[in-house]
Amino acid sequence: MAEMPSVLSSWESFYVIVGSAAAVLIGLQFVVIVLIADTRMPRTEGAISAFGTPTVVHFGGALLVAAIMSAPWPSIVGAARTLVLCGLAGLLYAALVVRRARRQQGYRPVFEDWLWHAALPLLSYATIGTSALVLHATGGMPLFFVGAAALLLLFIGIHNAWDTVTYIVATTREPAEPALREPDEPMSREPDEPMSREPAAAVSGGTETPAAR
Repeated sequence: MAEMPSVLSSWESFYVIVGSAAAVLIGLQFVVIVLIADTRMPRTEGAISAFGTPTVVHFGGALLVAAIMSAPWPSIVGAARTLVLCGLAGLLYAALVVRRARRQQGYRPVFEDWLWHAALPLLSYATIGTSALVLHATGGMPLFFVGAAALLLLFIGIHNAWDTVTYIVATTREPAEPALREPDEPMSREPDEPMSREPAAAVSGGTETPAAR
């Protein structure tokens, strides 16, 4: 038990990288939400809850795991128990996301959506929880599974954020502006109709003009 905190210290650089990247990407996700708000594309609260909010949660999960594994625990038991709770909470939230994705009507998910928004997050949180259960008993090998799960959460968030941006770009296109007429280009006009020439007498009321005399 006494050697395990020193084993965790060897992972410090890894979790500094993961935690820093997760924190930065959380901020960038707010930019994505602003982009969605500025577009005219149809959006519903259910679709955002199913495909937008989970991305921030997954980044937050990676950041939380990095913080847990970087904390100065007196023994590995405290870190293991905290990771179990983190994995359990992640599993419950991932199941809730699946339910929201099935009930929302704003977007029809395809296989890739179910893979990155449902299956892989469930796998990540399940790996964190199960690895933490045996962390204090088996030694350092479960640490690699926890690290891989945290890194997978980071990649899931990156993929989902990029997928959202590309979807916005593909579905919102500005209408083409009409071509401007060149200044020297003559305006097209229909040919004038021939004017009917009435007799001068009819125009002058039957009296001849001085020029006609």
